[in-house]
Amino acid sequence: MSAATVSRALNHPDLVHPATRKKIDLAIRKSGYIRNRAAQTIHGRRSATIGLIVPTIANVIFAELVQAFNDAVSQQGFTLLLASHGYDLATEYALVRKLLEHRVDALALIGLDHGEDTYRVLREQGLPALAIWNYDPVSTISCLGIDNAEAGRIAASHLLMLGHRRIATIFPDTGENDRARSRRSAAQATLKAAGLGDRADWQIQTPYNTGQAKRASLELLASVDRPTALLCGNDVIAQGALYAALKLGLKVPGDLSIIGIGDFVGSAELEPPLTTIRIPARRIGAAAADHLVAAVDSESEDAMIRTCFECELIMRATTATPPVG
Repeated sequence: MSAATVSRALNHPDLVHPATRKKIDLAIRKSGYIRNRAAQTIHGRRSATIGLIVPTIANVIFAELVQAFNDAVSQQGFTLLLASHGYDLATEYALVRKLLEHRVDALALIGLDHGEDTYRVLREQGLPALAIWNYDPVSTISCLGIDNAEAGRIAASHLLMLGHRRIATIFPDTGENDRARSRRSAAQATLKAAGLGDRADWQIQTPYNTGQAKRASLELLASVDRPTALLCGNDVIAQGALYAALKLGLKVPGDLSIIGIGDFVGSAELEPPLTTIRIPARRIGAAAADHLVAAVDSESEDAMIRTCFECELIMRATTATPPVG
């Protein structure tokens, strides 16, 4: 077959007869041939890669999102290049540059907290870019996610509705994390509007790490003057808080209610199952991938999108009315 036919089968398989594609695929398998994507990029053709930079791959926070994103781009002929920055925006900027050097066709980032250098290089390069996980009606780049402030309000309102008035919050450092910052601010505003006191010793800070969250919760819950409910920044922190309560012999939810945010893989299988605010991670990941692939394939300029997904309260077994007395 001609080189043009082989090229067409690789780059536009829908234009080649299935029997011809089958012959070409067999020849590729027998010869061990690998096409040179770098050479294609040099000649101005797309690399068929999409970059995704997440804060961490050390736990389940972004697992479903990454899987759904990867599945969607793969089904459409693209390869995912994945990197993580450890909640460090300076590291994120370096990773953005590296992925751009590899000539990715599009780039997805988590949230809207990014350094000015990152925003500048994205503007200068002009490739499709998308912020995932956080929705903002006035974002400077396209965004697709949930209203994280709403997630914080729902969590706080649920505890208040149950009758809790002694509520502590456990969140990570929110300085470079707009998702956690929005949740925390909205939750605290909701509690304050209900007339609850602003106790600094009940506003705990810990990273998204089960072990560290457990240690921070142990210190908080060991006090005689302890809260009756914990509002956690996400399910990873909530899991650590649950382990701390069990270690101290506290009954959940009899002695202590715990609520998380995320509804990550495994949250429903905890014992007791975790009450949480569900983020539709798989839907967000798939929709983000579809948007970027369409933007790459489009001849026109990438249009700004701002898409908000609903989050919802998932009531399980870690929250109840506060203990009497």
